[in-house]
Amino acid sequence: MADKHKILIVEDDKYIINFISMSLKKEDYDYVIAKTCGEANALFYANRPDMIILDLGLPDGDGIEIIKNVREISKIPIIVVSARQEEEEKIQALDLGADDYVTKPFNTVELQARVKSQLRRYMQLGGGETPKDKLVIGGIELDDKSKQVTLDGEVMPLTPTEYDILKLLMQNVGKVFSTKEIYRAVWKEDPMGAEGSVAVHIRHLREKIEINPSDPRYIKVIWGRGYKMEVQ
Repeated sequence: MADKHKILIVEDDKYIINFISMSLKKEDYDYVIAKTCGEANALFYANRPDMIILDLGLPDGDGIEIIKNVREISKIPIIVVSARQEEEEKIQALDLGADDYVTKPFNTVELQARVKSQLRRYMQLGGGETPKDKLVIGGIELDDKSKQVTLDGEVMPLTPTEYDILKLLMQNVGKVFSTKEIYRAVWKEDPMGAEGSVAVHIRHLREKIEINPSDPRYIKVIWGRGYKMEVQ
C-alpha cells in the first residue's frame, strides 16, 4: 500500500483551517498545520510534505517568503489560498513558483479538485524532491550517505563532532537545544560540566559555515536557552 500524501497547511484562521483539513480528510490525505511563517518553515523541513496549501497573510510575515524558501530546494506543488484579490499579488506568487492560486471564499469541491490535479501532475513528473538522506538549508547541504557538508557548493572540512551537531540542528529546524541536550545527543552520555565543550565545537562550526561568525545566519544562540538552526 502506497504512503498517503502529506500536505502542509499554512493558515492562521481557525475556520479556514477546519475547512481545509476536513476537505483533506475526505480524500484520506495526511496533513500538518502551521499558523506562522516560522512554524511553516520548521514543519516543511521536519516533515517533507508532498504539497503546501498556503495563505499569504500570516501573523509574523508574508507567505511569499515561504514560497521563496521552498523553491530553493523543492518542486512540490504550492497552492496559494488567499483573500487577496489584487492581480499583482497573484502574478507575484505564481512568478516566484506557486502552482495555483485560489481566492477566498472557495468551496470544498474546488479545493479537492485542485489538490488532486497538482499532486497528479507532480507525481507524473517524478517528484523531484531532495533525497531523504540529504538535508538542505539555504546554502548548506548535508549528505548523510557521504558524510559530506557543502556550503554554496564548496566542501566544508568538518570534524565528526561538528558534523553530528550540525546534523542534529538541521534535522530540527527552529527547535532550541540546550547545551546539555546537544551533549547527550552527540556524545551519547550525560553531561558532567561539559557544556563548555559544546560551545567550543559550535564556535568552530560557525567559523566554517558562517560568512560572518559573529553575526551568524544559520546557527543562532538563544540566550539562556541554547542553540537553534534558523531557516534562511
